[in-house]
Amino acid sequence: MSTAPLLKDRSKQIHRKGSSPFEIDCNKESLAGAVSQRACVFCGSRVVLYPIADAIHLVHGPIGCAVYTWDIRGALSSGPELHRLSFSTDLQELDVIFGGEKKLAKALDELIDLHQPKAAFVYSTCIVGIIGDDLEAVCKKASEEKGIPVLPVESAGFKKGNKRGGYEAACNAMSRLVGMGDISNISKHSINILGDFNLAGEIWLIREYFERIGIEVVANITGDGRVADIQRCHGAALNVVQCSGATMDLANMLKDGYGIPSIRVSYFGIEDMAEALYSVARHFDDPEMLAKARQVVKDELVTLLPELARYKQALTGKKAAIYVGGAFKAFSLVKAFRLIGMDVVMVGSQTGTKEDYNELAEITDEGCIIVDDANTLELSSFLKEKDVDVFVGGVKERPIAYKLGVAFCDHNHERKEMLAGFQGMMNFAREVYGSVMSPVWKFVPRRSKEG
Repeated sequence: MSTAPLLKDRSKQIHRKGSSPFEIDCNKESLAGAVSQRACVFCGSRVVLYPIADAIHLVHGPIGCAVYTWDIRGALSSGPELHRLSFSTDLQELDVIFGGEKKLAKALDELIDLHQPKAAFVYSTCIVGIIGDDLEAVCKKASEEKGIPVLPVESAGFKKGNKRGGYEAACNAMSRLVGMGDISNISKHSINILGDFNLAGEIWLIREYFERIGIEVVANITGDGRVADIQRCHGAALNVVQCSGATMDLANMLKDGYGIPSIRVSYFGIEDMAEALYSVARHFDDPEMLAKARQVVKDELVTLLPELARYKQALTGKKAAIYVGGAFKAFSLVKAFRLIGMDVVMVGSQTGTKEDYNELAEITDEGCIIVDDANTLELSSFLKEKDVDVFVGGVKERPIAYKLGVAFCDHNHERKEMLAGFQGMMNFAREVYGSVMSPVWKFVPRRSKEG
């Protein structure tokens, strides 16, 4: 049994595998008072669009909203770094009373003249939704005057699973760029990479893998992103979607508007990284490309597997808990932990769908706790109940782990260590080993009795 009582209205969002037929409630608004680990709609849109490096990102709202999301992703850029500047209209009391449209127009005028961006994204926050500023009209006028796309991101309020509503707002904004670029010289073996945000340089590694098997990458959406690439992404032959929660809406728009098919992949862990390459090669029905993909995987595993075997020897039987934003990460993490001999005893996400949780139920072991949209008290309770050795999550979950004397691995958008691709699997195993096997844990109350 859990060491803490659950809120009655939360009971259907938690399942203990093996206790009953699998059924979980999800993809719903957070329960008021439960203090969910989710973020707001604005934050969801910001984390998706933020890595577009040659655009201005202007937060129309109080300064606190801009501060909260400043430099929110690692989001490395190979060129411009406009995205790392956090601009805000800094709405004050008088702006709330009389409206902030004039202030927004002036801010856009100054910023575009000063920085000469390729586009500007303007984010509405909760207060803007309340006072009713017409973002669409202000952005349209600025776009006509400055000659660049000025795109409203309608991300006010708490709706549709919070962050998921922000993902939809971000995709709607990006879709207005699509179709504006020249696609005449794009290869028939071409893809868009959707849903990798280049937190620690992953997009460069992933692009290299695809290029090694003969694939042209048209656009990164959005890691190390460029406005011009998004404007011509409708010329790609295939959308390869990783973070399905964040960018699947855009993939669906590209399918409906331009007939571009999409496949879902993950780049975390050996199995999923290899399958991502194989899936793309199979889509193009090219035997030579598939042979190249197999050779890439073989070349990478020659050095990787012997190293992983050393970590597996020490970590076998240790217990892991996972709580991440998008459920796609959880699938790969379960497989990655299994590869190094560890047991996943709790897994959950902020924005998973029924299909996501059904898949998690299939790949996890009996007794594993599967949870949707958890809160701090629930996570603390599950970590203690399962006597977890390492907790994988994001910045909001880190304090929970450390207060309980549990090792922690950052797998969210604040991390600085590359965890994708074959090299990323090695980094992940090394980090988990160093964290779990650290002698410091014998000095915390939870472990002190063990020796």
